Amino acid sequence: MTGISPVLVIGIAIIIFFWLFFYFIPLGLWFSAVFAKVYVPIGQLIAMRIRKVPPSVILNALVASSKAGLKLNSDELEAHFLARGNVPLVVNALISADKANIDLSFNMATAIDLAGRDVLEAVQMSVNPKVIDTPPVTAVSKDGIQLICKARVTVRANIKQLVGGAGEETVLARVGEGIVSSIGSAESHKQVLENPDSISKVVLEKGLDAGTAFEILSIDIADIDIGKNIGAELQMDQANADKNIAQAKAEERRAMAVAVEQEMKAKAQEARAEVIRAEAEIPKAISEAFRKGNLGIMDYYKFKNIEADTNMRDSIASPKEYKGKKDK
Repeated sequence: MTGISPVLVIGIAIIIFFWLFFYFIPLGLWFSAVFAKVYVPIGQLIAMRIRKVPPSVILNALVASSKAGLKLNSDELEAHFLARGNVPLVVNALISADKANIDLSFNMATAIDLAGRDVLEAVQMSVNPKVIDTPPVTAVSKDGIQLICKARVTVRANIKQLVGGAGEETVLARVGEGIVSSIGSAESHKQVLENPDSISKVVLEKGLDAGTAFEILSIDIADIDIGKNIGAELQMDQANADKNIAQAKAEERRAMAVAVEQEMKAKAQEARAEVIRAEAEIPKAISEAFRKGNLGIMDYYKFKNIEADTNMRDSIASPKEYKGKKDK
């Protein structure tokens, strides 16, 4: 078994050496930077490799900014990269802002980028405003007619408010609130349909973009539809509620009347029972009067004649009822 050839070992060693050399010392990038009139020391490029910062990202950003007439510091770019920022995006945003005469500093751009916002999109939105369509907003005028409104909000980015400023959701919520307030203050829905621009004027006067990352340029009413007659529905609901209350009170009065009637009937039955019990005591009283001599035979006959006369008169007045009593 033969050993490894010394020439092969030397060749492998030379290859590894040159690979490590050109990895830590990117001569190609360095020459590109020199020809672009951007000077970066070789030692700094080696330090970038050690700090795990891709030299190509920093050098390309420096070359692009230099050709655009901006002066950036490689250390600041490295610091932003190490802070997990997007260096190419920030540099492109700075170049776009400079060409559009927008005041955007490097610190502001990096702060916006680290805050999670797209700084390049913000610069582009400052140059080319964005149109946001609001969802359908439902409101009711004073005459009770429901209106469904859609608006288009034209905004542009407010660079100074991008860090800590509210987003699109807040702008849409405030615009919706302004539309509801404007329609709600109208005396009639016809006024809103005749002058939809009055809504835009009222909403714009409220300064809805305060504290947001946008500046509202215009609010245009895209569509207004007529919905339900809320006033009539509320009146119908109120009428039904009043009717139910009246029915409940009438039922309560009827129940009380029935209760009083039942009570009177019970009292009448008690009175009749008392009369019947009293009539049952009459024969006993008569017999007792005979025994004591307080009632004579002629007095008794007179009593019977009066009773017979009374029964006859009852039969003449109501013969059927008298017949029933007689049968009983």
